[in-house]
Amino acid sequence: MAETSAVVRSSSSASYWRVPAAILLLGALLSWLCRAYPGRLPIWLPWEFSWPEFIVTAFALWWFLRGLALTPPQARPAPVRRAAFLLGLGLIYAVLQTRFDYMAQHMFFLNRVQHVVMHHLGPILIALACAGPTVKRGMPATLRRLVESRPVGAVLGILQQRVIAVLLFVGLFYFWLVPAVHFRAMLDAQVYAVMNWSMALDGVLFWVLVLDPRPKPPARFSFGTRAAMAYATTFPEIIIGTLITSIHRDLYPFYALCGRLFPSISPIADQQIGGIIIWVPPAMMSAAATLIVFHAFVRHEDAMAGADAPPG
Repeated sequence: MAETSAVVRSSSSASYWRVPAAILLLGALLSWLCRAYPGRLPIWLPWEFSWPEFIVTAFALWWFLRGLALTPPQARPAPVRRAAFLLGLGLIYAVLQTRFDYMAQHMFFLNRVQHVVMHHLGPILIALACAGPTVKRGMPATLRRLVESRPVGAVLGILQQRVIAVLLFVGLFYFWLVPAVHFRAMLDAQVYAVMNWSMALDGVLFWVLVLDPRPKPPARFSFGTRAAMAYATTFPEIIIGTLITSIHRDLYPFYALCGRLFPSISPIADQQIGGIIIWVPPAMMSAAATLIVFHAFVRHEDAMAGADAPPG
């Protein structure tokens, strides 16, 4: 009996490692293609392959699909939530690991589209998916214990304090738009990677905190606090977008230095379009998130009223 159990565990372990091996082989192939044939690849393949971005996306996708398979059918996320997770993850990957990344390095307004997707749209979709339990269920047990450990919880507890979370969310958005900082980030590959990682990770941490559909507890904050957090980000986004749109001198000379993708668009026009992208879509998404939190509150109140109602 013990020998049979050992054989089953060995077979299960071998089966588990097939997918990671396939992911690594695919990554090695993409890395080689990007080095050997950078100008011949289709637009949906990476311009500059990044192992960390590929690994995080591929394993998050695999753990989500594996978690779904391990979840009882009645406990699985609704189809619309599954679609939201896949779309959010796919959008973040698309702006980082396709030819769009090259385009974002040659037009300011496309760079702003990239950051809005990484910091707002993609993370909001991932947060609405409520996919955390599913992804953790698909992880190996050792990694799941690490994610749920006290040190990780302590770090998240600091980063997701209400004031710190809002200041970090708005502050990072502002910081990478400081002309001198932006110029350095676009010239230095390592700083550029830090910029992108900070935007994507902070976006996920913030929107997962704000768009938690559960009441407090187990959610960290009440519905009112989370709605206020979402609403508090709206005006800073409007202010910085309006400011960049209204300044009639080139704040971001990097794009003239590297060569604009569309020469017919002047530096000022590029900057003004970018300012509108900074201003309108993020503010609309923050306002929409506020309404989503209020909707979750109303649903919770209705559910509580239904639970308290006498039978019949």
